[in-house]
Amino acid sequence: MAETPELGEFGFAGDDAVVPFAVEALDARGRAVQLGTMVDAILERHRYPEPVSRLLAEMIVLTVLLGTSLKFSGKFIAQTQTDGPVDLLVVDFTMPSSVRAYARFDEERLQAAVAAGEAGPAALLGNGILALTIDQGEHTQRYQGIVELSGNSLEEVAETYFRQSEQIPTTVRLAVARIARRAETGGFAESWRAGGLIAQFLPEAPERMRVRDLPGGDVPEGAEDPADAFVPDDAWTEVQALVGTVEPSELADPEVGVERLLFRLFHERGVRVFPPTPVLDDCSCTREKIQGVLSQFGPAEITESIEDGRISVTCEFCGEHYEFAPEEFGVEA
Repeated sequence: MAETPELGEFGFAGDDAVVPFAVEALDARGRAVQLGTMVDAILERHRYPEPVSRLLAEMIVLTVLLGTSLKFSGKFIAQTQTDGPVDLLVVDFTMPSSVRAYARFDEERLQAAVAAGEAGPAALLGNGILALTIDQGEHTQRYQGIVELSGNSLEEVAETYFRQSEQIPTTVRLAVARIARRAETGGFAESWRAGGLIAQFLPEAPERMRVRDLPGGDVPEGAEDPADAFVPDDAWTEVQALVGTVEPSELADPEVGVERLLFRLFHERGVRVFPPTPVLDDCSCTREKIQGVLSQFGPAEITESIEDGRISVTCEFCGEHYEFAPEEFGVEA
């Protein structure tokens, strides 16, 4: 016979599960996550230089925090296109839990940036855009939101997107770590971890959501400086202050855990957690899907793709290798 849980007891989500939460007293909702095996598998498969791996891990955390909030079948895709040493990051989240990701970078420019001590996210990304795409499949229209990415961190870019595009005050924290643990065979084994938290201000009265940089904000007549008319909401100010106390190490530390972190931050106001959504390293590529893409190519394009009598395709996300005979597409080798 199962024991009845004591008052206050609850399960812990652990790694690779996004935990929604609410702080009703402050009109705030959000999600938090710690990624372990999932993010380690993706990064170890690609074996990018460490600065690139850290940047892609941040993008993965941001994508799962946003993607798990969407309630439909389909895909949520986050992608950067920039002029920095790391000019492309792509994270593809397929509902309800599958994640795949890859990065593209210029090795020479990356080494120069690292040598110059400019290996932070803003320097590696440079100027460009962050595109957030919702694809609900056939017979639906894609929705895409785009925000400028100009020398800012992914945290700042996400906050700007929600303030300006969705008009929702938002605060985001992202962290990546490389953990060394004693291996069973002796010595130490390293693995990647990452964590993140997003909190949003969602009061019942929409006018309370206004912040200084939202378009269309009210400015009383006669105010010489619009900033003088801005009165921040005390509840949102408190949420920002509390989230601002989070150390990067706490976000990724398995000894802390998501629920303990949320309790530490909001226990005085009361925080409620909801059932977690698991996320996993799971590429959606198949031989049939790639064959379908190649079938859309013309004979000339197929002929140009032939090497040593075969057509070879490697998935950029998971590294799986596929080979096809030209005859499958009506072309002679």
